[in-house]
Amino acid sequence: MSDQEQRGFETRAIHAGTQPDPATGARVTPIYQTTSYVFENAEHAAALFGLQQFGNIYTRIMNPTQDALEQRVASLEGGTAALAVASGHAAQLITMHTLLEPGDEFIAARQLYGGSINQFGHAFKKFDWNVVWADADDPSSFERALSDKTRAIFIESIANPGGVVVDIPAIAAIARRAGVPLIVDNTMATPYLCRPKEHGADIVVHSLTKFLGGHGNSIGGVIVDCGTFDWKGSGRYPSITQPNPSYNGIVMADAFGDMAFAIACRTLGLRDLGPAISPFNAFLILTGIETLHLRMQRHCDNALEVARWLESRPEVAWVSYAGLENSRYHGLMQRICPNGAGAVFTFGLKGGYDAGVALVSGVKIFSHLANIGDTRSLIIHPASTTHSQLTPEQRTQAGAADDVVRLSIGLESVDDIIADLEQALTG
Repeated sequence: MSDQEQRGFETRAIHAGTQPDPATGARVTPIYQTTSYVFENAEHAAALFGLQQFGNIYTRIMNPTQDALEQRVASLEGGTAALAVASGHAAQLITMHTLLEPGDEFIAARQLYGGSINQFGHAFKKFDWNVVWADADDPSSFERALSDKTRAIFIESIANPGGVVVDIPAIAAIARRAGVPLIVDNTMATPYLCRPKEHGADIVVHSLTKFLGGHGNSIGGVIVDCGTFDWKGSGRYPSITQPNPSYNGIVMADAFGDMAFAIACRTLGLRDLGPAISPFNAFLILTGIETLHLRMQRHCDNALEVARWLESRPEVAWVSYAGLENSRYHGLMQRICPNGAGAVFTFGLKGGYDAGVALVSGVKIFSHLANIGDTRSLIIHPASTTHSQLTPEQRTQAGAADDVVRLSIGLESVDDIIADLEQALTG
């Protein structure tokens, strides 16, 4: 174990992936706002393009600010390597592009962010990648969905928007028996609350736009290779295990070992599809991660207090937050996310759809928008916004029925957060 791996979470959140800039001595990683990089000589250029040496060629494939971000997230998640890209959706696209061939299937939990449901169920069909839906509350449903075409299983650690804490170890065991990688979207939990690798995940993805960046100012995504999957043993992933004609026949699994998946994502997916993260966004997200441990604990503390208050309100039919002792997910949360249940949860209004629309129109401190994971408190009525493209049945299955309101609790005074909700509920 390296010195870096032995350091505490808080220390790595601040220092991992960075060192004083060798050119200027700057302590903070500079923003390298350039398109490309000068080669030392012809041999250096050939080695970079042939993957015989790591380094910078084009900013769209890698740049030093991005590299620092990748190293930091990989360290916090316990992975061997990471790839930062333009958005969370881009991370999912590059992940599946590396794993799947036309006609292949992957199994995904129904309890996902609405945009992911749309991407998986519609956009991916154009690649002839086919999703089979399972129930995150029923791990055995993933086993029943397996076929000889299955190439991956995809879940969220804490489902958005429903607040479902997913039994990662149970689903990881199914993936392991099937010989396919488990992909966990850890956006809602962050590695402060949950490290999916420790529960059996092989690949972790994040929307960096949310809690890792934390300030609602930049969009990004990341793919973390946990280094745990035996790509050659399964024989189902030609992008990683077969000679690649665009790199003189290199076999990624042989050349790069336990970081082969991350390298394949960069050199095959990002190179050819192009969803690069900007150096400026990488810089802002790096800065945000420095306070992740402080922010996430405050998010959790505030969210628990707000959830308890909402339970007492006559306008509220139910509250779904795993931090509540009476939640069906409370015991699982204590095993999967021992530091807290996160900032995002849902509740149901007795007035249904119209009451939800009225509430989001009446708040003053809360911002009515589609993002989560901001320092500010955020609110949305999914049935009229993020999940409106789904049928009523699909919305219910995704935890976004007509009465549902989703909150992302921020870092303001909790008394002010509660007072804002109270005036909007009674106004």
